[in-house]
Amino acid sequence: MKKSLILLRGLPGSGKTTLATLLSENGNYPVLSIDSYFTDYKTGDYNFDYKQNHKAYAACEEQTKQKMSDGIEKIFVDNTFVFDWEMQPYFALAKEFNYIVFSIVVEKYHENNNVHRIPQSDIEKMASKLKVKLF
Repeated sequence: MKKSLILLRGLPGSGKTTLATLLSENGNYPVLSIDSYFTDYKTGDYNFDYKQNHKAYAACEEQTKQKMSDGIEKIFVDNTFVFDWEMQPYFALAKEFNYIVFSIVVEKYHENNNVHRIPQSDIEKMASKLKVKLF
């Protein structure tokens, strides 16, 4: 079976991380996220700093590359991935390491709020830019 990279896309609070964790078969496969960079694992606190966002992107890409070089069968990456350019590094890694890429758009059909404290107005702006690939 070909190795898979599964990108979970969607707006903040849509449940990307929750779904990725569920699909990882109880942690048998890695779930990587830009959010991990901003999460204190001792306290569980999430402290986003836009000025550090480029470092979070680089860290997630590097972790993905490492997992691919280890030959992990399935790798999950969750991020908003609003813009195509955000996924391009992962497409390049998949090509380099011979992974097939799946992109899953996660929509919010639950009552939970986003844990990122992102204002609704910002989420609406992101929603207007989120595009899906048509055949």
